[in-house]
Amino acid sequence: MRFQKWVVSFLLIMMVLVVTACSSSEDANSGSGNTLEDIKKRGKLVAGVKYDTYLFGYKDPSDKQVKGFEIDLMKAFAKKILGDENKIEFKEVTSKTRIKLLDAGDIDLIAATMTVSPERQKQVDFSRIYFLAGQSLLVKNDSTIKSINDLKGKKVSTSKGSTSAKNMKKMAPDAILEEYENYADSLTALKSGKVDAVTTDDSILMGMQQQNPDLKLVGGQFTKEPYGIAVKKGNSTLQKELNTFIQEIWDNGQYATLYKKWFKKDAPKELPTDAILEAK
Repeated sequence: MRFQKWVVSFLLIMMVLVVTACSSSEDANSGSGNTLEDIKKRGKLVAGVKYDTYLFGYKDPSDKQVKGFEIDLMKAFAKKILGDENKIEFKEVTSKTRIKLLDAGDIDLIAATMTVSPERQKQVDFSRIYFLAGQSLLVKNDSTIKSINDLKGKKVSTSKGSTSAKNMKKMAPDAILEEYENYADSLTALKSGKVDAVTTDDSILMGMQQQNPDLKLVGGQFTKEPYGIAVKKGNSTLQKELNTFIQEIWDNGQYATLYKKWFKKDAPKELPTDAILEAK
């Protein structure tokens, strides 16, 4: 009899442990408040976006509204999961702060010109790639700089925590790299003559150039920068929902419409694939 009671007790304990393990593995972030279920219960999506990157995420000083390609993408995502594109809160992030804010639970995801890389994949989980950019250079119209090979002894600015800074250290070690808190400060440094060039993704530099006709892009694309939307490690439900969303807006033409709206040209013929990461 005692042996039977012991067996029953043992089996009950094992059942509890199995249920606990299953619930834990179902979503590693189930208690973080940032899962898809948490967002739906809250009734609001909190997205980390740029405020200083024209065309992608930019706070318009005329009306204080944040606008851009990634802003519209996140509004569309809020409509998909919550039924209303206005059920969203935008929080400013920079290249330096975005992962910290995500880990702290202050934001649900990052949609901020974030390049997918093997190093970052150790810190966060990414959606499928939704935009493919490439690093380039922005200089004044009268600059003699034409390519990355002309940067020896030249001062080049970029944003702290960006892949652009790491790329420059490897590809142009003779350049003098100056890292600023954000891209707006990097641009100001160029316009004031403190640096000779700004380097980051050409998509970001294009926005700067549109606002400053006295500047020009040079050097072409000397890297490939695939953008993904980042969520906390293990937040698989939200990651899968983002992947489904990106494919849906591609298939129904909404992606092409938003692309044309912001970049004034047709979207690429194919949605960028994760295969590009193998070459990085």
